[in-house]
Amino acid sequence: MNNQAVTNGIGSSRSTRRISKKPQYSRFTQQELPAWKPILTPGWVIASILAIAFLFIPIGLFSLFASKRVVEIVYRYDQDCLPEMYRGNATAYIKNSDANKTCIENITVPKRMDPPIYVYYQLDYFYQNHRRYVKSRGDKQLRSVGYEFLTKECEPEARVNKSKISSPIVPCGLIAWSLFNDTYNLTLREKVLNINKKGIAWKSDTEDKFGSQVYPKNFQLGQDMIGGGKLNEKIPLSEQEDLIVWMRTAALPTFRKLYGKINTSLEAHDIITVALQNNYNTYSFGGQKKLVLSTTGWIDGKNDFLGIAYLMVGGICLFMALNFILLYVFKPRPLGDPSYLSWNRKAAN
Repeated sequence: MNNQAVTNGIGSSRSTRRISKKPQYSRFTQQELPAWKPILTPGWVIASILAIAFLFIPIGLFSLFASKRVVEIVYRYDQDCLPEMYRGNATAYIKNSDANKTCIENITVPKRMDPPIYVYYQLDYFYQNHRRYVKSRGDKQLRSVGYEFLTKECEPEARVNKSKISSPIVPCGLIAWSLFNDTYNLTLREKVLNINKKGIAWKSDTEDKFGSQVYPKNFQLGQDMIGGGKLNEKIPLSEQEDLIVWMRTAALPTFRKLYGKINTSLEAHDIITVALQNNYNTYSFGGQKKLVLSTTGWIDGKNDFLGIAYLMVGGICLFMALNFILLYVFKPRPLGDPSYLSWNRKAAN
């Protein structure tokens, strides 16, 4: 009897414990709150699809029209600026420090371009999103002098040996080492077009990610292979906006980066003389280099994809709505009575 009483006591305590864990009743936990349960009748479906079509088609037209108003000049110069004698061996030309890299070309303005006119350089088949390339940088070193020797993530461009003493590179890493170093000088009617290179980087980068007390050190110095551009050791990293723009890596192998801005109007049929330095090595990996001059609109730069996408979605919806209307008119189907649905029937007394 005692054992049975103990067993009964344990069983009752367990059942009490299970009951105590039961949540309190509420209409929210039992999903009994009022809800709208629409019935997708042909009228509702057709009206919804037509609303999407009538909304998307005008947006697509406005976006496409705005994109067409953007004037853009794209000039590929990596092949045109290659001397005839180096046509068969472009890599030897770009690596030859004694070869003349100056190239002078003329480009014609197709339409009037109002300021500001943005100058970009475009690289094709350059994979800045490669894992080892993206990781090869020292973010803490870029922000503070105290982390100058923190170059663990920057291999293979981390340190140089000076008089048998290892010294850190600032900024270290492959991204900074491969800095783009082609230069552009534009002339119109024998007057130099000033390219403003201030304010081309993100404000958050110049203020937070690059220190005002961090100066370049040992950059492109004493290495077996020189990468891209060089940096002025008297200017802090926060003011070297070409470097800051380059350090924001691109996600796709074809990308543009801002080189500067022109605050002068260009008329249609103006001929711009471009004197450029063809320094950057894209020949060894089959890359391409392009100079881009572009205006902007309310959707920013030239981008036909956004307008085309809206038009396609709107056109498909309009086509489907018309088909549904024809089917509903010529081959109607009897609809069920919504009063028989469970949530419309009155509960039995």
